[in-house]
Amino acid sequence: MATVPLTLNPGHTALLMGDFHREGMGDNPIAQERGTVQTSRTVLEAARQAGMLVVYIVVNFRPGYPEISENNLIFSERKTSGRVPPPDPVSLIIPEVQPLPHEPVVVKHRVNAFFGTDLELILRAHTIDTLVLLGHATSGVILSTVRYAADADYRLVVVEDGCADRDVEVHTLLMQRIFPRQATVVSAETVIQVLSNS
Repeated sequence: MATVPLTLNPGHTALLMGDFHREGMGDNPIAQERGTVQTSRTVLEAARQAGMLVVYIVVNFRPGYPEISENNLIFSERKTSGRVPPPDPVSLIIPEVQPLPHEPVVVKHRVNAFFGTDLELILRAHTIDTLVLLGHATSGVILSTVRYAADADYRLVVVEDGCADRDVEVHTLLMQRIFPRQATVVSAETVIQVLSNS
């Protein structure tokens, strides 16, 4: 993790709560064992107290899944599952980290939080240049969003213990070898300390 002192300007920083779904983060035994949700909640509370923009990212679709191509290996099974997408995307989010009424919930149809969404518009409207990322899965929304956001010239902070993946080795590889090329990887404690001093 980062050895360079972390600095954050809450007025230009957004906390991205990536895919904190009841199915996924909520039923991941590794996340439960590591206390990822509880750790993320402490970061969320610190971000709110600091006045940071908090944005939630969820995956959801229209009835009939018109957004899903049969060529998409990740999502095509949903289209044939017969499941009806929930009309309220907030219902997908685990109870421990529910959004406040004024906090935007960005609905995406792919893994990347930016692809096909209005996330960039929201961030630009708030003059955000730094993103703090938490979520599930490390190899999904976090990886895909870090890659895009780095190319879009955002300053990135990934909270290691605020992320989880079903594959511990993949999580570790990403946090130790891949993300540091484009982001600062830190602990939740570090983020909370920085925000309390800002």
